[in-house]
Formats: sequence, structure tokens, C-alpha cells
Amino acid sequence: MKLNHINLTVPDVKATADFFETFFSFTCLEKKGDNALAVLKGEDGFVLVITSHSFNRNDIHSYPDAFHVGFLVNSKQEVDLKYDQLLSSGYATGHAPRNMHGSYGFYFNAPGSILVEISMENK
Repeated sequence: MKLNHINLTVPDVKATADFFETFFSFTCLEKKGDNALAVLKGEDGFVLVITSHSFNRNDIHSYPDAFHVGFLVNSKQEVDLKYDQLLSSGYATGHAPRNMHGSYGFYFNAPGSILVEISMENK
């Protein structure tokens, strides 16, 4: 069995989709409506669906505290480069890259209040 996709609901679909295209090399496959839905595909084939909060049936617009999206990179240098790129583009991070949970990385909030982790496994 293969994980096919994940759907994230956000207040601004365009801003969130643009963010993942710019900083994580996703490609937009499809957009529906005026800021309603975007289907993105990662370089590894993973599909990320970004939908408007209006799709939330129970009107809940937040993620649990520990919910996050994690990206693995191949080296400490890639972690540091991504950190510098995000910081220089105005994205606040909770802390600079550091050793944590058996890896080296950092967390930050992407558009849509999505907590994102960038890390590399310590081998």
C-alpha cells in the first residue's frame, strides 16, 4: 500500500500553493475555483492537495498542536541552505537548525499555519 496524497485546508489556497511550489519544488497540476483548491505534485510523485477552509464540514480551522509536515533532505548543508532561504524570504522559524530527535533540522510555520519540519537523518 502506498500513501497517495494528503489534503490540507487553509485560509488562502493560492498563497499556500505558491509557497510549496517556490520552496519545495512542487508543481501545480490543477486549480479549481477562485482560491478553492490546488493539486500539487512533488518531485517524488507525492500529491499535496490544498483546499479552502470552506471545505471543512465541521467548521474546524486548526490543526492539533503536534501536527506537522516533514521534509527530509540529504545533508546538514541542505538543512542550513533551506533555513537561510526561508529566513531571508521572511518566514519566521522557531529556532535555527540544531540536533533534535536523532536528526538535524528546524521547524517553521508555512502559510496556512502549517507547521513544517526540515531535517536530515543522523546516520
